[in-house]
Amino acid sequence: MIRVERLTGEDLAKALDDVARLRIEVFRAWPYLYDGDEAYERHYLQTYRESENAILVAAFDGDRLVGASTGTPMEDHAEDFAAAIDVQDIDLKDIFYCAESVLLPGFRGRGIGHAFFDAREAHARAMGRRYVAFCGVVRPAEHPLKPEQYQPLDPFWRKRGYAPVKGAVAQFRWKDIDQPEETEHPLQFWMRAL
Repeated sequence: MIRVERLTGEDLAKALDDVARLRIEVFRAWPYLYDGDEAYERHYLQTYRESENAILVAAFDGDRLVGASTGTPMEDHAEDFAAAIDVQDIDLKDIFYCAESVLLPGFRGRGIGHAFFDAREAHARAMGRRYVAFCGVVRPAEHPLKPEQYQPLDPFWRKRGYAPVKGAVAQFRWKDIDQPEETEHPLQFWMRAL
C-alpha cells in the first residue's frame, strides 16, 4: 500500500537527501535525460530547506520514498523564473510554483500524480495564492533518445486545468546523459487559476 504524506518544515528537510537520489534516478529518463549528481541536488534543494512555506508531497512504499513532488511560493524562485513569467501581468506573490514531480515507473498509473497536484494546490489555496504554475522540459520531437512508446503528460496537465503560458519559457543548464558537458534547455511554463 502506497502512503502519500504532506511534509513541511523539519520533516521536509529530513527527506531531501532521498528526494535528491530520486530526482537523479527518475530524471535520467526522457524527456529530462539529466545526468545529475548529489552536490548539485543538495544546492538545488536548499530552497526547500529555507522556505517556510515549502511543501514536499512524498509517496512511500513502506519506508522507501518512491515519489516526491515539491512546491514553494514563486518568489522563492524569482531569480530563476521572474524573467520568463514576466510575460504575464501577474504578481509573483500570487503564484505558487509546483516544482518537480518524480515517481518511480513501477508506481505510476495509481493516482499518485493526482495526489501530488491535489496536495500542492490545496497548500497554495491555504496560502491565499491565486495561481499555480510549473515547468515542463521542451525537447525536439525528433530527438534521437526519445523512446518510441513515450506518452507526453500534456493531456494529464490539461485535464487538471493547466495550459501553457504563451511566451513564458525559462532556460536551465544541465548535463544530458549523452553529452560531455552542460547544455541549455528550455522549460515551458504551464499555469492555472485556483
